[in-house]
Amino acid sequence: MNAEIKTALIVDDEPDICELLEITLSRMGIRTQAALTLANARELLRGTHFDLCLTDMRLPDGDGLTLVEEIARLYPQLPVAVITAHGNMETAVQALKAGAFDFVSKPVDLQVLRKLVNSALQLEGESRGERAGGSPEGQLLLGRSQAMERIRLLIAKLARSQAPVYISGESGTGKELAARLIHWQGPRRERPFIAVNCGAIPHELMESEFFGHKKGSFTGAVADKPGLFQSADGGTLFLDEVADLPLHMQVKLLRAIQEKSVRPVGAQREQSVDVRIISATHKDLAKQVDQGDFRQDLFYRINVIELPMPPLRERSGDIPILTTRILERLTEQGGYQHLTISPQALEVLERYPFPGNVRELENLLERAATLCDGEVIHHGDISLPAFNGDPERIFEEEYHPTDLPFDVQIEEVERKIILQALEAEKWNRTAAAKRLGMTFRSLRYRLAKLKIE
Repeated sequence: MNAEIKTALIVDDEPDICELLEITLSRMGIRTQAALTLANARELLRGTHFDLCLTDMRLPDGDGLTLVEEIARLYPQLPVAVITAHGNMETAVQALKAGAFDFVSKPVDLQVLRKLVNSALQLEGESRGERAGGSPEGQLLLGRSQAMERIRLLIAKLARSQAPVYISGESGTGKELAARLIHWQGPRRERPFIAVNCGAIPHELMESEFFGHKKGSFTGAVADKPGLFQSADGGTLFLDEVADLPLHMQVKLLRAIQEKSVRPVGAQREQSVDVRIISATHKDLAKQVDQGDFRQDLFYRINVIELPMPPLRERSGDIPILTTRILERLTEQGGYQHLTISPQALEVLERYPFPGNVRELENLLERAATLCDGEVIHHGDISLPAFNGDPERIFEEEYHPTDLPFDVQIEEVERKIILQALEAEKWNRTAAAKRLGMTFRSLRYRLAKLKIE
């Protein structure tokens, strides 16, 4: 039974803080040892196993940041949380970047402290094999490329922290999937994962959607309603397309992150919330900051650790395994016996740059599965959009010189590009012109010139 008792190291030279933490943790069944200095903490760490460390940032012979860095290097399985002065978010962010699990501000909110301790002990238990890891069914980042191996390792590391994560990358690269895996592999996995597209909420409803409202606080508020922060309490709030937040909401979001509390519309008091923030956007957020469209202080808070998702064109070697998994899913959903793809068709996919990334690959295969005869997708079933990237690449991949006059060969290439665009847009000429980056009149002229009906 004694083997199950957890032990926490408290590093603080203020007797009142030490006593408060010791009483709170003892009531949670946690044994504590206190260190008044950095040297004392180092000595205790060398001779005792701890399940959790709580450290102040100001110590007589150094600072807590040094201790955080040493624990991250020498005792990587030990969760360490820092106690910061009220409102000193810069220090908290520095500690999170250095490897701290989380932070709590003075004066210490005991409810916030208990939640932090429970999360940290759950994480420490997982590192010792008390819980199985893994991923939710179907939620896998596929690929054997070096880029994906790095992403998986970084996700595993991020799951051990409560630091805000900013996931960057193009549309279709799997940013939400990465966020779900960070949540799933961490101590919050039993609590909610709430995903919201910030660009899909009307501006006038944003405050109510994020923070909730009280009955009668505005026209139509017929009952109390919890917001996204309350719904995600204890879990993770994923802010997709965070760059689309209007400036007035950026201010309120910044305060919610700093204070770990929210005030519902029409409420007199704030409510404490324990939410991990993961955000993402396909836009260049740093550029948005430079242009004045995104607050620099909020960017600093949400971008404690960045997770860049690689585009598919940088890991084209993963296309075969992605294709196999997508076809397996289509087989299950579409009632096929066993969908497969020919080597020639797979080669076509591997040579295409996929500006829409994995999402485009999924859509393309779904369309090919619908149109193919039988259950084998051939290269003729692959309808690629008109390529609008490097012009040399389309010649390299699709153009084969002949003995025809040069102007006739050029017309053949132009015809192929236009037909691809028309097929991709189901022969909607207006949409095809937009895809090709030309006016409708220009496309109509070329259709007549090339005798395309």
